[in-house]
Amino acid sequence: MASSSVILDTKHESQSAQAHRFALFTLTTLFFMWGFITCLNDILIPYLKGAFDLTYTQAMLVQFCFFGAYFIVSVPAGMLVGRIGFKKGIITGLSVASIGCLLFYPAAELGVYGLFLGALFVLASGITVLQVSANPFVSALGPARTASSRLTMTQAFNSLGTTVAPFFGAWLIFSGSSEPAHADASAVQFPYLMIAATLAILAIVFAFIKLPSLGVQSQGAPSLKKALQYKHLKLGAVAIFLYVGAEVAIGSFLVNFLHDPRIAGLNEAQAAQFIAYYWGGAMVGRFIGALVMQKIAAGKVLAFNAVMVIVLLCVAVVTEGRVAMWSVLAVGLFNSIMFPTIFSLAIDKLGESASHGAGVLCLAIVGGAIIPLLQGMLADTSGVQLSFLLPALCYVFIGYFGLKGHRPVLLSTEK
Repeated sequence: MASSSVILDTKHESQSAQAHRFALFTLTTLFFMWGFITCLNDILIPYLKGAFDLTYTQAMLVQFCFFGAYFIVSVPAGMLVGRIGFKKGIITGLSVASIGCLLFYPAAELGVYGLFLGALFVLASGITVLQVSANPFVSALGPARTASSRLTMTQAFNSLGTTVAPFFGAWLIFSGSSEPAHADASAVQFPYLMIAATLAILAIVFAFIKLPSLGVQSQGAPSLKKALQYKHLKLGAVAIFLYVGAEVAIGSFLVNFLHDPRIAGLNEAQAAQFIAYYWGGAMVGRFIGALVMQKIAAGKVLAFNAVMVIVLLCVAVVTEGRVAMWSVLAVGLFNSIMFPTIFSLAIDKLGESASHGAGVLCLAIVGGAIIPLLQGMLADTSGVQLSFLLPALCYVFIGYFGLKGHRPVLLSTEK
């Protein structure tokens, strides 16, 4: 009888492992899709600028709507997922994102820029629900010690999406033309209808496939309150705020930095080609990081990468020519593992409050709207090259979080 019990337990463990691998595979498609959709904004901004004759400030409302959705929707999304469960949260996120893509069609028909911004907000809201649902799901699909590795691997496919999206957007939206000055807004209808259909199909697939149950929380607000009692979650939120802000700021200034005659003197087209090394490095780094963190503690890897980025940015500030150029581009390689690693470390030991903790972390993504603005002010007063000291300071805190701040500590509650 004991032997039969062992055989049954082994069979059950094998089936459970297979279920987890299948779930991880299907979740990977989500990471690819939201990386793909988010990066399409880089194509959408110049296109809509030409179609509606916008100023740069008006065109940048595209990104503000995206980050605004993270800021406004993240905590409610965490509460929603806490009530309905991670699987239903994924289906809801896919459905909302699909509706957002569909709204591009009437926005283009009516030719109203404000409707495009509304569609983008709905689309980004769906992606936010997906983030809140899928990130903790991936962390839970296996041993806690390798959670950062699994999340980094899935995030690598997010990077693959950001690498593929510009080619897709340029091909379908610009139709091979590099001149969007006389663009017609209707050209975005077909690409976003295709994305809407893909998201809808994924929602149907997730509705029918069997995924491991991670539970449903019945009390939303108390779980959020409990999640905020963890010091490492609060520090993780600060780390996410600073990381996303620094990453977006560095990317925003890459073209201007490479255009500087003292650095590389490249024109915009040439600089854009070199930026491929930045994103390519991020993608490769995530695959490498996923393997490294199977053997080395995630916190140590995070701290090491933060130190390397600080060194690279300082070298870029004090040197010129090719050394400065490649120092900045190499930042992508070490940035690669940071978001998924910070995320998984910050929600470690949160238990049933994980979805609410994820909502808090997604809320912190608003750093991508604030840090670049501060770096812009610094660049106006001190120059683009010196302004890279600001993101370097952000990585100091990230290094601290990796070394010490990520350790789970439940703060004492006041009575």
